Amino acid sequence: MVRATIAAAAVVLIAAGCARPTGSAPDAAESDLPREALDFQVEGWKTDFAKRTVPLSEFRSGGPPRDGIPPIDSPRFVPVAEVDYLRAQEPVIELIVHGQARAYPIQILIWHEIVNDTVAGASVAVTFCPLCNTALVFDRRVDERVLDFGTTGKLRHSDLVMYDRRTESWWQQFGGVGLVGDYAGARLERIPSRIVAWRDFATQHPNALVLSRETGFERPYGSNPYQGYDDVDSPPFFAVPNEDDKRLAPKERVVFIARGDDSVAVPYSTLERKRVVRVAVGGERLVIRFRRGPVSPLDEAAVAEGREVGAAEVLRDGRLVEFDEPFWFVVAAFRPDVRVIR
Repeated sequence: MVRATIAAAAVVLIAAGCARPTGSAPDAAESDLPREALDFQVEGWKTDFAKRTVPLSEFRSGGPPRDGIPPIDSPRFVPVAEVDYLRAQEPVIELIVHGQARAYPIQILIWHEIVNDTVAGASVAVTFCPLCNTALVFDRRVDERVLDFGTTGKLRHSDLVMYDRRTESWWQQFGGVGLVGDYAGARLERIPSRIVAWRDFATQHPNALVLSRETGFERPYGSNPYQGYDDVDSPPFFAVPNEDDKRLAPKERVVFIARGDDSVAVPYSTLERKRVVRVAVGGERLVIRFRRGPVSPLDEAAVAEGREVGAAEVLRDGRLVEFDEPFWFVVAAFRPDVRVIR
C-alpha cells in the first residue's frame, strides 16, 4: 500500500514539474567514463563526472527529472499575524540567524525540497527530504562563492541529491557533502535549525516572517503526496544499504548527532520517555530535550486531527546546535557505526 502511494506521488510530482532536459551524445574521448556518466550526460548534465567520491552506480532516479521538484529561488514571506494556512500543531522549520527568525512550513517544503534564501545577510539553503524526514539548513557559501541549489531528480540511499547551478556538482542532502563534480569532497556548513509546531513558533516569534504559499508554482499545499509513508515498521520505498539493521524499526524517528567520526542516535521512544538525554559526541557535551507540539509532517490525517509526535532540540551550554531528526534507516545507511542510546 505504501509503495503504491509513493509511486502515485512520483507521478504527481513529475506531472507538477518541468520536462526532462535533453542533451547530445558524449564525445568519444569521454568513453572511458562509467556507463552511468554517459547516461547522465545524455540527460544534459555538464557535471565533471571524472571527479567523484562515490560510485555513480549508487545514484538512481527518484521519478521526477532535474528540478521536476522545483526549488524556490525567490521566496516570498508574510508576517506571522497574516498567516491563515497553518494549523496549530503543523510542523515548520524554525530558523534564527543573527536574531532574525523565519518559519518554513513543511507543507510547502514537501513540494519543493529546497528554498534558496537570504536571512539577515546570510545566504542559506533550507532543505527537506520527505523520503528521509531530514530537514537541514546549510550556508550556501563555498570558497567565498554563493551557490544556488536545485534538485537533481536523483536519490542516493533514498536521500535527496542536490546540485549547484554554478558547477552542476552533485551534493548529498544528508551531511551536505559534495559527491560528484568540481565540489566533490567539499562540505556545506550546517546552520542550526529545528522543527517546531506552528503555534509555538507564532507565540515565540510574533514579529517574524513565514514562507508564503505564493511561490510562483501551482501546488496543492496542505495535501500530502506521501501519505502513509512514515509508518514506523514499513521499509523505505527504495532499497538502501544496511536496511536489515534491526536495532530500531526502519522508520522510527531518531535524534541524530554527528561530530566528525563520532555519531549517536537517540530514538524518539527513548527521548519521549526520558524527556532529557545527555550525550557526549566528538568531545562535545550536549543536552537533548523532548518538546511537545508538532505532528508528523508526513501524516495528513495527524495534521488534521492534531495527533502530535513531538520534536527535539539539542543544546550546548544552553545554545541550539545542529542536529537532525531522520528515520532510522537513513542513519543505518550512511552511518552504520552509529551508537544507539536507549
